[in-house]
Amino acid sequence: MVPLEAQPAFATTHWSVVRAAGTEGSAAATAALEALCRGYWPPLYAYARRRGHGPDETLDLTQEFFLRLIERRWTATADPAQGRFRSFLLGAFNHFLANERDRARSQKRGGRVRFVPLDADGAEAALGGALAAADTPETLYERRWAETLVAGVLRRLAEEYAAHPHGWENLRPFVVETRREANLLAAAARLGVTEAALRAVVHRLRRRWQELVREEVAQTVADPTEIEPELRHLITLFQG
Repeated sequence: MVPLEAQPAFATTHWSVVRAAGTEGSAAATAALEALCRGYWPPLYAYARRRGHGPDETLDLTQEFFLRLIERRWTATADPAQGRFRSFLLGAFNHFLANERDRARSQKRGGRVRFVPLDADGAEAALGGALAAADTPETLYERRWAETLVAGVLRRLAEEYAAHPHGWENLRPFVVETRREANLLAAAARLGVTEAALRAVVHRLRRRWQELVREEVAQTVADPTEIEPELRHLITLFQG
């Protein structure tokens, strides 16, 4: 995959979303928080599964956590000084799980409206053999966090390049795979363009990839000085 390199920082953060949802209570703020939940639930699902919860129970727990996060405005007390958003989310989830252990298990959670839809089958498939590995729940959570972040960036990139003359599926391998020179030559021949022309397209594509990764990472931290350390942390997660 193309390296995660430095690009300009952005102002909007996930912290601003959760604080707005917790204090304003507007429909727009709530919708933004719901979108954030839809984007970042897989790491929490993986974490709960690694802690020994079954698929159905994990789905219920994760769903219930996000419902409470949104409905009860837990985010009103969220403090960006706590650090990275992924740490806040895991801490809140652990607090929720601890409280759930104290609740009567006879209470059925499935009757409420699920306005944060979760794809349990997809989450299980994404985990693969990770549950059998020696990773701690925390390590698995962070790996899935990194994978979820990158998947979101790839979706954004695919949308931007959907109408490109060369086609996104032809360009995608140059982002997600380590390609040799021969592959670039072969792709140029297949597309009916010169090597130099395709090389220029791939260069722009990779630069845009790096910009979007940095933008997404910037949204998960409260201070711009944390962007570089977070990028390095993501790299170690993919290399581990």
